Amino acid sequence: MKKKLKPGFGIFCIFILLSSCTFDYGDSESSDKTMPDLIMENVEYVRVRSADPIARFQAERAERYERQNIMTLENFTFEQYGDRGETINAFGSAGYATVEIESGDIFMEKGILIEIDSEDIIIETSQIEWRDSQRVLLSGDDEVYIYQHNGSMITGYNLRADARRRSWEFSGGITGTLVEDD
Repeated sequence: MKKKLKPGFGIFCIFILLSSCTFDYGDSESSDKTMPDLIMENVEYVRVRSADPIARFQAERAERYERQNIMTLENFTFEQYGDRGETINAFGSAGYATVEIESGDIFMEKGILIEIDSEDIIIETSQIEWRDSQRVLLSGDDEVYIYQHNGSMITGYNLRADARRRSWEFSGGITGTLVEDD
């Protein structure tokens, strides 16, 4: 014996099935802030100005967050070029970095080592910030070690290095040895 179903009954069954299912797309407001828009691994980026390379960045992992306008980098290394890209003026590394895409400001932490050949110095600290528009390097309250190849070693807190003025200053706790070259 076959029962004939009314045409509205099939639509009603589909409606019941669909209404019992839920699709979780996540909270679009919070997921946009916490989830990267782009993830890249083993990244190499060369910044070019007037057809000459000015910097090269490498990272094991890069995550770009469009909404916050930042990029995070893990196991980050960099080189800054001079002489139209023919020489390396500075290079360094950090375990982690956050780059503000619009401003070019960079906050680095976890084992920072920066070597600046033109100044004959090596900087070692746990965190440091580069403010690109001001051309200033700031360490905050963390201890900073500065070494030179001639044996000089200075340790201090609150480093402020002005690249335009070529000046370096600490605002606290300076100790070390400064070797004068003749």
